[in-house]
Amino acid sequence: MQLLAQQLVNGIALGCVYALFAIGFALILARMGILNVAHGTFATWGALSSYWLVAQEGVNFWVAAAVGILFAGLLGVLADTLAFAPLRRRNAGMFAPIIASIGVWIVLLTVAEAFAGPTTTSYPVEAVPATPIRVAGLVVLPAHLLSIAALVVTVTAVHLLLNRSRFGAAVRAVSVDPRSATIVGVDARRTLVAVAFLAAAVAGLAGVLAALSDNNVSFGVGEALLLKGFAAVVVGGYGDIRGAAAVGVAIGVLEVLSSQYISSGFRDAITFGVLLLVLVVRPQGIFGERQLVRA
Repeated sequence: MQLLAQQLVNGIALGCVYALFAIGFALILARMGILNVAHGTFATWGALSSYWLVAQEGVNFWVAAAVGILFAGLLGVLADTLAFAPLRRRNAGMFAPIIASIGVWIVLLTVAEAFAGPTTTSYPVEAVPATPIRVAGLVVLPAHLLSIAALVVTVTAVHLLLNRSRFGAAVRAVSVDPRSATIVGVDARRTLVAVAFLAAAVAGLAGVLAALSDNNVSFGVGEALLLKGFAAVVVGGYGDIRGAAAVGVAIGVLEVLSSQYISSGFRDAITFGVLLLVLVVRPQGIFGERQLVRA
């Protein structure tokens, strides 16, 4: 029983990182209509930039993490400005942005590999919170608590922002029809830039937490999150980020329990088999709407 409880804690913490990444993915997919396969590189650069500041410049971890998140957000804006906005202006359809995102993905991943090198590293132990906390016989790492707290705060803040603010109303209007939204006074371009920044910044946060939790900083940090985040969005549903977050946590728990009680070699097969079964029963996702509206 103690082992099960410990693995549940580990799974929830892992799932919170997946969920954070999925929130950013869901914002881009549901609000901008872009299946952005480059989204994982935003998480990678969030982790790499924060690590470089901590390890090479001696910057405080919390400051470095904030800078890394900001840098990831700015990369998201740059990618949208150079790759996606021109296609939107030309009404290029659904497939051209996917090809463009593959190009962005390859460029950012190649530069990340050149910057970080082929080997993996980790944050300096003395620079990050690493002392385990023991609660009722369970070992809880500071990274676990940070991941859980970050998810709760992010889900709450993004949900309120999108559903209880004028900005959220503008986002919904632009996602349905940018031209009509412009007619009624919404700055469509500024709104989409804000969404791109927010989505990439959340991905950067997920990257920092993933690197901290795994003691692994490398150019592949975001690639490990990409498939799980996409699965969480699809199974959770496009319409509500809370659904993507909930499924992200469930994926983490399922992975850890599968590894512990069945086999680590079948972890992904079991996880995605369960997700496939859910989609067969409910194709629109657990919390999703019946169709995706593309900007």
